[in-house]
Amino acid sequence: MRHEIVVFLGPSLDPEAAGRLLNADFRPPAKRGDIARAAADGARIITLIDGVFFQDCSVGHREILGALTEGVRVIGASSMGALRAAELDTLGMEGVGEIYRLYRDGILTSDDEVALVYDPETFLALSEPLINIRCTLRAAEKAGVLGPEGADLLEAIAVSLYFPDRTWETVCSDAGGRIPPDEMREFRDFLVTSAVDQKKNDAVRALMRTKELAEEPGIRE
Repeated sequence: MRHEIVVFLGPSLDPEAAGRLLNADFRPPAKRGDIARAAADGARIITLIDGVFFQDCSVGHREILGALTEGVRVIGASSMGALRAAELDTLGMEGVGEIYRLYRDGILTSDDEVALVYDPETFLALSEPLINIRCTLRAAEKAGVLGPEGADLLEAIAVSLYFPDRTWETVCSDAGGRIPPDEMREFRDFLVTSAVDQKKNDAVRALMRTKELAEEPGIRE
């Protein structure tokens, strides 16, 4: 049966959890041409969360504009979706979430902020996106777990790493003895219980927004 809601999702949110939030045709991270194909398949709402960056051609602006011209609602959030929404929101694409806002406002500018490597079979993240690292460090600083110097040091280390090498273990290890041992132990404990996954949070918000649109007359889940 033709499905009128198509969501491109990968490592930003576990597919099973996503399926509990929204009845949709969930497809792997989008590459060039996938948005156009979804529109041709009859999608009325396309939610772009994850997309490829380096291993294949990324989603093109023209195909998104083509879908919008055909009357398809296109939502973007979290990762590639946030990037494209920040670039195309004045032309009809709808952005959702904090990462979209940061790109829209020019606070984030690089694709590197949301890039990561993941298992192509399970979509399990194998590295940590820089935006999640930044948000976690700010949360740890606000909670009094890290001082400003320690947070700034860890952030600088994370920024200096190539995105496939960004893991919390590497970031913390590269800090060496420059952060007091007690502070580092407390921060490692904080990571276990309170690390911020902003990409996941924004993906959830995008699915909830998609669900709102799906409840409008004329859309079939």
